[in-house]
Amino acid sequence: MSNSDKPGFLDVMGSVISAAFGVQTSKNRARDFEGGRVLPFVVGGLIFTVLFILAIVAVVRIVVSGSI
Repeated sequence: MSNSDKPGFLDVMGSVISAAFGVQTSKNRARDFEGGRVLPFVVGGLIFTVLFILAIVAVVRIVVSGSI
């Protein structure tokens, strides 16, 4: 695998989001595992998780403040 075949930033983020929702294709999964580096996916997963939790908290606050 050459450097140009390694997943870029958008590839990593797309894979993280797809994996979070369980819709990752086998082609993309194979590309990700052949890249050899796990750190970008771990960091992307952590960022996605934090943003997802913050979005849920924001929605709950909006709903709760509107119901009073």
